[in-house]
Amino acid sequence: MRNTNSTRQLVDHLFRHEHGKMVAILSHAYGISHLELIEDAIQEAFFKALRSWSFNHIPDSPSAWLLTVAKNQLRDHFRKQQTRQRHLDRIPETTTSSIDQAPVYRPEEIADSQLRLIFACCDPILKQEDQVALTLKTLSGFSIKEIASSLLLPEETIKKRIQRARKTIAKQENALQIPVGKALGKRLQTVQTILYLLFNEGYHSLRADELIRKELCAEAMRLCKLLNDHPECQSPSTKALLSLMCFHAARFESRLDNRQQIILLKDQDRGLWNQHLIQLGHLYLQQASTGPSLHPYQIEAAIAGYHCMAPSFDETNWTELHRLYQLLLQYKSNPIILLNLVVVLIQLEELEDAHLVFDQVDEARFGGRAYLYYAVGAELFSKRLEREKAKIFLQQAISNTQSKSERELLQLKLQQLMNTPPLQ
Repeated sequence: MRNTNSTRQLVDHLFRHEHGKMVAILSHAYGISHLELIEDAIQEAFFKALRSWSFNHIPDSPSAWLLTVAKNQLRDHFRKQQTRQRHLDRIPETTTSSIDQAPVYRPEEIADSQLRLIFACCDPILKQEDQVALTLKTLSGFSIKEIASSLLLPEETIKKRIQRARKTIAKQENALQIPVGKALGKRLQTVQTILYLLFNEGYHSLRADELIRKELCAEAMRLCKLLNDHPECQSPSTKALLSLMCFHAARFESRLDNRQQIILLKDQDRGLWNQHLIQLGHLYLQQASTGPSLHPYQIEAAIAGYHCMAPSFDETNWTELHRLYQLLLQYKSNPIILLNLVVVLIQLEELEDAHLVFDQVDEARFGGRAYLYYAVGAELFSKRLEREKAKIFLQQAISNTQSKSERELLQLKLQQLMNTPPLQ
């Protein structure tokens, strides 16, 4: 008998890495109208693996074993229902003992099936919030509870979104076809937006107990890499988005200390930054710059690249960042962009200009991230020696964050502000 904990760890690892592939393969074979049934079959396959592998040997090809069990589970269902007879002839029944030596599908077939599923989950006919939920559930294998926790929403809300999305997609005859021509460009933009949101949720998690959710970021990067590897999706914007993700992910290990406390950019150990990811970021950004037009992802990636290139915080090229943020504002009006422009102007000691830009920021548009508005305001008023305003803004920032790490950092700043004697 094997160690139950080690078996569970293996099954959990495989679930994270194989679930999306299995859903894509089986959806392509059986039809996306059976999406819920397919996910149930996959879930059952992993349950069987946990039971079987704890007592018997682990197969040479665990992924193929799981896929075969899921396929046979689906065949049993269709046989009992006496429906969809053509599916019984499409995929021959196999036994788990006969597939230990080789995968069932070639890597390129798996990638193609996943890409088709990405486009289906990001069908413009779906609401954006439904696209996010469906992508996390279907392609990334997140549970309802995990998605609800990530997005700070009730589980019932997430469940309804996924059910609504599944019903809508099931009615689309060509849901699993990769669009062509102008339709591809529009759908690709939608997919990029969802992956951008997915990465940002992981990088700036709203969860109270976890500032960075690396698995969300990793999943967004994996799916973006899948897009970039497909000849039809290798657009400059896709490469720029992947570049942006690489630059941000490169700083993961320096953003939190051993107690999961936030380390500000100026205090981060740059020796911990992942140089391989930074090099990849530069490579993808260089490749993205070959197109005739400029995309906001290119500008954002360039901003992140300048931060990664700077030997120290003080040596950052703030003048160039100021230019890039102004350029970015021409493409999209976003309160976060304005707020970052305020931060850059503070570093340039252009406090009057910073105040003018800050007055343009609408705090109501920040939602669950309102603490960012108040934290930057506190920094601005502190630099302007308006201590009382800075104190009020810090208190507002503390009351508007759900993150323990954020709260403790802001409380420390407030304490330092109150302990600093006023200038005479």
